[in-house]
Amino acid sequence: MIKKPRPKISASRPLKNQRRTRISFSEALKTANRRAHEHANRRGGRREEKFVWAAVATADFDDGVVFAHWLKRLLRWTVALLLLPLCWVTSWTFLSRFSQATVDQDFWRTAEFWYFATGALLMLGWFWSGLIKTFFLYIYVLGHELTHAIFVLLYRGKVSDFHVSSEGGYITTNKTNFVIALSPYFVPFWSVVCVVIYTIIDYFANLSQGWDRLLYAMMGATWTFHMVWTLWMIPRDQPDLKENGTFLSLVIIYLANLLVLAGLLCLAAESPLQNSREFAMEWLRHAATWGDLFLRTGQTTLMNFRTAARL
Repeated sequence: MIKKPRPKISASRPLKNQRRTRISFSEALKTANRRAHEHANRRGGRREEKFVWAAVATADFDDGVVFAHWLKRLLRWTVALLLLPLCWVTSWTFLSRFSQATVDQDFWRTAEFWYFATGALLMLGWFWSGLIKTFFLYIYVLGHELTHAIFVLLYRGKVSDFHVSSEGGYITTNKTNFVIALSPYFVPFWSVVCVVIYTIIDYFANLSQGWDRLLYAMMGATWTFHMVWTLWMIPRDQPDLKENGTFLSLVIIYLANLLVLAGLLCLAAESPLQNSREFAMEWLRHAATWGDLFLRTGQTTLMNFRTAARL
C-alpha cells in the first residue's frame, strides 16, 4: 500500500514589533505564523484538510467529500462534548483535594508550597514585565518543537527537518496524530528537563535535602513559563489546534494540563503513590455523585415533559 507522506507540524512564532512598519505585535505574530505554515506546507506536503478541499474543488463540490468532511467535524465535536463531564469531575476533584490539603493538612505552610509559589510568581512577574521577551519566546519555541520531535520518535516516526528561531518553528515528519500535535500544549518540557537533570545529579552526587527546595522553585518557574506562554499562544491562530479540530483540541489541552497539575500536587506530598490513589478514589466518588445527579435530573425532566404532553 502506498502511503502518502504526512504533513509537517507547524508552530510558528512571531518577532517583536518592528517600529519602521508600525504594525502591532499580534499582526506580526499572525504574519509570521502564516508564512511559516505556508513554508511548511510547501516543503512537507499539504495538510490533510487542504488536500480534502482541493479534492472538493476538482470534483465540483462532490457531495460525498463534503459529507465526509462534515462527518469528521461532527465526530470531533461529539468526542469533545463527551470529554466535558470528565473535565468537570477532574476540576471538582482537584479543587476539593487542593482545598483539603491546604486547609486541613496545612499544605500552604510547607516549604514545598512556598518555593513552588515563589518560582511561579517570579516567572509571572517576568512575563508581564516583557523583559527579554524575544529570548523567552525562542526558548518556548525550542521546547515546543522538541516536544513535537520527541513524541514523533516515541510513535516510531521520523523527523526529516527541524527549524527553530525567534520568528517561528516547525518540524517535518512522516507521522502525526492528535498526541503529537497537542503534546507541547500539555507537556511542560522545561519542567521535565529540570527533573531529569536534578535526578541525574542527585544520583551521582547524593544532594542534601535543601536542594529539593531549589527543585520546587524551578518547577514553579518552568511550569508557570509553560502555562503563560501556552495561554498566550493558543488564541493566535495555531495550526496544531486546527489539525484535529479547535474545540476538541482545547478540551484535551485543558484536561491534560489539569491532570499534570494534579500529578504535581500528589508528588509534593510525602507519599506520592498513596496520594495518587486517594486522588483516584476521590475522583471516582465525585464521578458517581455527579453521574447520579445527572441521571436523576434527566429522569425528572423527562417525566415533566411526558406530563406536559399528556395535558
